[in-house]
Amino acid sequence: MSDTLRWLAVPMAWLAAWLTTRACCHPASRLYFLDHPNERSLHSQPIPRTGGVGVMAGSLVGVGLTAASGWLPANVLLAFGGAGVLALLGLLDDRHTLPARLRFLVQVLVAAGFLYGASFPLGWAMAVLLLVSLVWLANLYNFMDGSDGLAGGMALFGFAAYAVAAYLGGRLGLALTSASIAAGAAGFLLFNFHPARIFMGDVGSVPLGFLAGSLGLVGWGGGAWPLWFPLLVFAPFVLDASVTLLRRALRGEKVWQAHRSHYYQRMVRMGLGHRGTALRAYALMLGTGISAVLVLPSGFSLQCITLTMWAIVFLAVGVWVDHRWRRFEAADAARS
Repeated sequence: MSDTLRWLAVPMAWLAAWLTTRACCHPASRLYFLDHPNERSLHSQPIPRTGGVGVMAGSLVGVGLTAASGWLPANVLLAFGGAGVLALLGLLDDRHTLPARLRFLVQVLVAAGFLYGASFPLGWAMAVLLLVSLVWLANLYNFMDGSDGLAGGMALFGFAAYAVAAYLGGRLGLALTSASIAAGAAGFLLFNFHPARIFMGDVGSVPLGFLAGSLGLVGWGGGAWPLWFPLLVFAPFVLDASVTLLRRALRGEKVWQAHRSHYYQRMVRMGLGHRGTALRAYALMLGTGISAVLVLPSGFSLQCITLTMWAIVFLAVGVWVDHRWRRFEAADAARS
């Protein structure tokens, strides 16, 4: 019976996510919270923003079946428990717009609780670094959830890479959990790819960012992969958000305020649109995920070469977008 339950985890996660997201799209749903466009939005019509409920519902079904089969490690359960707290907080924020300080405090407490409960062999400096990293991952995923299909695609490709690597490393519980999250994202993505019928919202983006970090640490702590692996897998999001934050900070801007200066936002505005931007991002996501899995069993030298090659690729992409954006702004200024 336990074998049947665990192999049902992934398809049932997809089905639960699809059904829940479909229900959230209906105006009669109690979870039909609209995201109204503003000057910083990339959409022009009010769209419901609770699609993350579907992602998390599907993930919960998959994790529940994995736990019932006896294949769920304690640290994976701890990570998912923290994600559940952040999902509830995100749902409240999607409905009532909670104070930023309250959200940040809860995120810090959840991240600290996970690190404490997971009992990784860390010095205080490493523990602080990982605490900051977990909170940043939760927030950057939220920052990157601003274009049709983007955040759902990153969850699909990123957690699928986790699942494959964990399976190859013999960590079946971590593999099934990651695959369930990827399946939940796939069920949601059917309603979120351009033209989106629903957005993910904080209820999905913040916990997914936290899970990207916490499950990455679980795999590292369990010997499934080194620390560079989750960073490379989620590099399209990590680099866009981190570089944008740094540039805004250097310009003296208020980095916590909403804006439209992320690389993906500029790509949409320059004419690639939501679909074109998503497809190009998918190519990067697929490339980083596949290459990360392929070089895992390789020696340190090949791993360093792979990371260097991807650094060059992302630098080239960033330079290209910056160049095209300057030309776009100049042409726009000339027209006005």
